[in-house]
Amino acid sequence: MSSFNRSSLANLASTGLFVLLWSSAAIASKWGLAHASPFVFLIGRFAIALLALLALGPLLGLRLPRQARERRQALLTGLVLLGFYPIFYLLALDLRVTPGVIATLLGVQPILTGILLERRFSATRLSGLSLGLGGLVLVVYQSIGFSGLTVGGLLCGLLALFGITVGTLLQKGLRESPLGSLPLQYAAGLLLCLALAPTQPLRADWSLELLLTLLWMGLVISVGATLLLYRLIARGNLVQVTSLFYLVPAVTALLDYLVFGNRLGGLALLGMGLIVVGLLLVFRQPRGAADTPSREGGRAA
Repeated sequence: MSSFNRSSLANLASTGLFVLLWSSAAIASKWGLAHASPFVFLIGRFAIALLALLALGPLLGLRLPRQARERRQALLTGLVLLGFYPIFYLLALDLRVTPGVIATLLGVQPILTGILLERRFSATRLSGLSLGLGGLVLVVYQSIGFSGLTVGGLLCGLLALFGITVGTLLQKGLRESPLGSLPLQYAAGLLLCLALAPTQPLRADWSLELLLTLLWMGLVISVGATLLLYRLIARGNLVQVTSLFYLVPAVTALLDYLVFGNRLGGLALLGMGLIVVGLLLVFRQPRGAADTPSREGGRAA
C-alpha cells in the first residue's frame, strides 16, 4: 500500500474517531445524570480534565499564554464556553431534552457564528441561514409534542446554544496559544461551577457507571477528543475540519436511538436535514478560496 493511501486511511480513521467521540458526549452525559446532579457531574468532569491537562502539559509542550490580555481572554472564554454553555447543556438534558434534540439544536451554532462574523450577506448565505433556522423551528416544534420537550428544557437548550455561540466568538480571539490556554479555560469553568454549586441540589451515588462516565467525559472527550481536534486542524484545512461538526447531530441522534430508544419524528428529521443544507450554504467556499482558513466552527460537547 502506498504512503498516500496509508495517509488517507489514517486521516479517514482519525476523522471517523473524532465524530464518534464527539457524538458520544451527549450520550455519556445523559447516562451520568442518572447517577449525579448536573453540578456534581460538571465539577467531577472538569476536575479530571484539568488535572489531566496539567499532567500532560509538559509532555505535550503546552504553554500558557504569556500576555496578560491573552490570559484574560482565555479565562473569559472558559467562563462562557466551559461554564455557562455546559451548565445549561446539562440542565437541558436533566430536564428531559433528549441527546438527539440537544445535538440538533446546537447544530445551528456554526450558522449563527458564521452570520455574526460576516459583514456582508450574500443571497446564498442568507438562504443557508433561513434553512438552518427553519430546520431548528421544525425540530423544536416536533420535539414539544413528540418527546415531551418542556418550556424549561427548551429554554436551557437555547441558552446552551447562545453560550456556545458567544464562547466560539471569544475563542476566535485567542491568538497566542489556543491549545495552551485550555488549562486556564477549564480552571475558569471549574471555578464557576464550584461557585454556583451551593445554590443547586447536589447528589451522587458514586457507582461504577458514574465513575466511568466521568472518566469518559473528563479524559476521553475533554482531553483526548479536543487534542485530536487540534491535530486534525493542524493537518488539514480548517473549513474541512469545521464540516465534521455537520455529522455530529445525525450520529448523536443515531446513538441516542440505539442506547436510549429515543427517536426523532419525521418533522425533526426534516429539520435536521435543513440545518445540514443550511450549514453547507453558509460555509460554501467560492472557487479559489478552498484553502482560506476559517475558525467559525465551535465545540459542541
